[in-house]
Amino acid sequence: MIITITGWPGSGNSSLARLLAKKLGYKHYSGGDMRRKLANKRGISLPELNKIGEKESWTDVEVDNFLKELGKKEDNVVLDAKIGNYLIPNSFKIFLIADLDVRAKRVFLAKRHEEMFNTIEKVKKALDERVISDKKRYKKYYGIETYTGKGFDLVIDTTNLNLDTLLETVLKKVSEHKNKNIRKA
Repeated sequence: MIITITGWPGSGNSSLARLLAKKLGYKHYSGGDMRRKLANKRGISLPELNKIGEKESWTDVEVDNFLKELGKKEDNVVLDAKIGNYLIPNSFKIFLIADLDVRAKRVFLAKRHEEMFNTIEKVKKALDERVISDKKRYKKYYGIETYTGKGFDLVIDTTNLNLDTLLETVLKKVSEHKNKNIRKA
């Protein structure tokens, strides 16, 4: 089974993906981590890579092609990537949403090296800019609308959920999905 997780930045995509993969004994891949490595290799930040990507497709295509092939060759994978659901259409697709204030606070408290902010307002601005860039790039290169939550197997609002509760909810739905598919076979 391949599980793809996406959603609004700061809604818990990466945290859920890592925990879910560990709990299930699956491999974990992160499109965001791959894009950060690509940016670092070029000596730029992820927001700079995204800005370049609004005009040049190579910033997305390299990672996206890898993930698309991954979906054809591997199983028992949890992938967090903005368009993982699109790249691997036969996956169990999860979309996470959360209130902007909550998402901004989570990102602020995470204190990732490449995302150091000194105010919540700066985090909100950065999250908004990221969403705008993502929407432009994925519409331009793939003709798809991101951040709609349409076509997903599971949509969860994480605003008032802690990570343990989120994980428990997702594990239950994944188990139901597996059992349903076993009965069909």
